[in-house]
Amino acid sequence: MPSSTNGPATPASFAQRAPMLADLSLRLRALGVFRGLLADPVVAGLLSYLDCRRDAPVHACVSMYGEFVSRLYASGHDSLARYVLDAVCNDENPYVLAHAAGRNVAASMETCARADLRTLQEVANLTPAALRMGLDWQGFMPGFETERVELVSEYASRIEQVGRFGFGMYARFRMFSLADDGTVCPVAHPDPQRLSDLAGYEREKGLILANTRALLAGKPAANVLLSGDAGTGKSSTVKAVVNELAGEGLRIIEVRKDQLKLIPAVLDELAANPLKFIVFIDDLSFARDDDNYAALKAVLEGGVSSKSPNVVIYATSNRRHLVKESFSARDGDDIHRNDTMQETLSLSERFGLQISFFKPDKAAYLAIVRQLAHTCDLAVSVEELEAGAERFALGRGGRSARAARQYVDSLVAQQEA
Repeated sequence: MPSSTNGPATPASFAQRAPMLADLSLRLRALGVFRGLLADPVVAGLLSYLDCRRDAPVHACVSMYGEFVSRLYASGHDSLARYVLDAVCNDENPYVLAHAAGRNVAASMETCARADLRTLQEVANLTPAALRMGLDWQGFMPGFETERVELVSEYASRIEQVGRFGFGMYARFRMFSLADDGTVCPVAHPDPQRLSDLAGYEREKGLILANTRALLAGKPAANVLLSGDAGTGKSSTVKAVVNELAGEGLRIIEVRKDQLKLIPAVLDELAANPLKFIVFIDDLSFARDDDNYAALKAVLEGGVSSKSPNVVIYATSNRRHLVKESFSARDGDDIHRNDTMQETLSLSERFGLQISFFKPDKAAYLAIVRQLAHTCDLAVSVEELEAGAERFALGRGGRSARAARQYVDSLVAQQEA
């Protein structure tokens, strides 16, 4: 009679009761190309359940099954098939690296990849009923959704479009930052800003978008300096462009000014990646004796550490001349004053595209306010909206796109209260 508790039951092993699952366990352990998936928490949890030892009691297998399903839930998935598909398509392995680099793949690796995919297809096909087959327990056990996925064809499509989808963490995330040791780290909760959220500056946004599309198309693309007044949307525009074009293979890595010396190593890492990257430096400026100045200048002007064609550098600054000048430098306590002045300008000139963002005049500011208010569907008259916008700008030290956004956000908050 089946047990109705979580306590020990018959000593027969789970593997003896379900030989098909025992065989799947061995085949998973033989993975070659996709071997890294054995360290995946959900796959590892499944393997532990399949590997119940000969003398494992039923309550141990029940516990392992619960742990496996709990890990699947924790991943944000309720479908094992969909989880396996995502894990396979995003896996960084020698096979996808060879294809991404345009290298020929050995016949033995091709054979291994096909065999691995057949095994993983069986994992994707598993159902809760199949996993519980032969288990002497009739109490409640958690389940998961089932669906049909075609791993072989889906993975072949992913390989063909690896320059659009990427692999590894670059397939799962679109925005990254740089750790102090130079490690590229994904941003789990990136800025969701879209170009449609940014009012005004249509010409400036168009220039950046066109340059970035050239990068994605494999055409020559310029390094870009976005300079001008604070609060005009320079960094928001760059991030919005990434959100707009991430599906076409664009990624962004933000680098702090004190990390500029790490850029050459980052460029080496990205050179063989099939995706396209923006290395983003926000709020850039230098003192004349700043060592980071030389590091960035070397990257921009080329040489041993020059960037590869799949990378552009976008920087924002509140000043057009990135090196801070002093009156003494300008007026002549340097014998080579002309050379000194040229040096302060040379870094800016190494950006092939310079785009200026200036504070809007009254008409442009109010146009931005009206556009944002329309997008937010605010129920307020134009006269009241504009009068309030002017008062708000006066209290914030002047008109800017940022002030317009803050003003409209305050009205939205009042309307929803």
